[in-house]
Amino acid sequence: MKINNKHFFWKGLFKGAVLAVCLGLLGACGQSSTGTTASKNGDKHVHFLYNFSTNSLDPHVDSSYVPLRAGITETLVRLDEKKLTIAPWLAKSWEGEDGQNWTIHLRENITFQNGRKMDANAVKASLERALKESKAVQNALKISSIEADGYTLHITNTEPFPEFISELVNPNVSIIDVTEKDIVNKPVGTGPFTLTSFVPGSKLDLERYDDYWDGASKLDSVTFSFNEDANARSLALQSGQVDIVYRPEVESLETLQAEPHIKVESTETFRVHQMTMNMQRESLKDVHVRRAVDALIDRQEIVDTILLGYGEVAEGPFLPSLPFAPKYEKQPQSGSEAAVQYLQKAGYTLKDGKMQKDGKPLQFTLLTYSARADLPLIAQVFQSDAKRIGIDVKIQQIEIPEEYMASNRDWDLATYSNLTAPRGDAGYYLNATYHPKGALNFSGAEEPELTKIIDKLNQTVGQKERAVLAEQAADYVHDNAINSFVLHPSTIVAYNNEKVKNWVTTRSEYYMITNQLDVK
Repeated sequence: MKINNKHFFWKGLFKGAVLAVCLGLLGACGQSSTGTTASKNGDKHVHFLYNFSTNSLDPHVDSSYVPLRAGITETLVRLDEKKLTIAPWLAKSWEGEDGQNWTIHLRENITFQNGRKMDANAVKASLERALKESKAVQNALKISSIEADGYTLHITNTEPFPEFISELVNPNVSIIDVTEKDIVNKPVGTGPFTLTSFVPGSKLDLERYDDYWDGASKLDSVTFSFNEDANARSLALQSGQVDIVYRPEVESLETLQAEPHIKVESTETFRVHQMTMNMQRESLKDVHVRRAVDALIDRQEIVDTILLGYGEVAEGPFLPSLPFAPKYEKQPQSGSEAAVQYLQKAGYTLKDGKMQKDGKPLQFTLLTYSARADLPLIAQVFQSDAKRIGIDVKIQQIEIPEEYMASNRDWDLATYSNLTAPRGDAGYYLNATYHPKGALNFSGAEEPELTKIIDKLNQTVGQKERAVLAEQAADYVHDNAINSFVLHPSTIVAYNNEKVKNWVTTRSEYYMITNQLDVK
């Protein structure tokens, strides 16, 4: 099914409404993203504008990962994005031949930004706090005990868990000084920048940490601000209010690229836009209904018209280039006719313009959020297509999707964007999204066969064997339409190329404000 003019109407209506608000309230739209890009007292300064806001900087529970992205905190290991392998960071090496008992050797001569030494006791205290504060971290790390000895950690898992070290890449396992009193508003980490002020939902002010272990930054200070409006972010860069914009509005890219001082970078990421299905809702317990939802999604048209080609149609959760991505030789039928056929198998008929079963019309509540500007547009396209076959879709805007979907079950579908391989491995996504104990299992999936595959994956060491199991799990999700995968969006960053030096657009979306970032 092709997207007709109605879809462009929705797109124009949404953009027009945003633009009207921004122009009418320019000061308000720019307030969280303003502040001059000029140097502060002659200092070397960069202003970075991000698309998600946060009211908490507690790295152990903050789902926006701002402390790590802003260069305040670091983890024991990090992802080498070129090799897709785990690389040392605060830890210099590790051993764990049996996959359950680990010895981690920390780098010495590292201090927190308050001058306190980062030794094994400090790291142990940070890990234990993360385990205490976050059930998701507990489930991810499977730690039964931690012992500290100088600059060496001895960690035992509750069960053999060969991929334990890769889980330490998780920003929610950032190492902080837990003796500090106000971790929510002023965490103290080991990164190249120390926090000087934080206005919740608005911005952070950072300054260089001169004693940073990996070489002090050439920048004196950084402003890391938030604005969830993509159009406002683009305007802020054009007007010179900011230096770097994360995910500018796609439709503004041609205008931005025409500016001689602005550079636009685009890279594929380990991310997928998906239609999350609440399998605890009565209608969606039927696989035929879920397949009908999947069939209604016109992926290529969405990539072409909403992302303007800055993305790739998704066949499953993983980029096809990843070694554990299945090869889907036969795709399910798609389009409105296919959707109607699936619904007929589920017992639905179109009567008086309404798709219904036993006299009850089929209706969906569809969640979306504006921090990713393309998701509300995808929701509107789906709403329009569903209406054409007699399905009423009510779109509900939410602010923090993880919080809402975890605590509310009064919804059917959600446009959601998920990192699927940020550690360079399939285990993170499969555990978080489909294991019954997964922190991102918003669909409420409890599939014994799928859980068995994931549990086996967790205890498997060999990469080839792990890839086979990951493919089996992804195939199960695909065959049973537990969620629908729409597209893999490109990460787009625009910045002042006449000022900013050494910016790197990463695929993991973790590492942003680094000690290498500089100005010309």
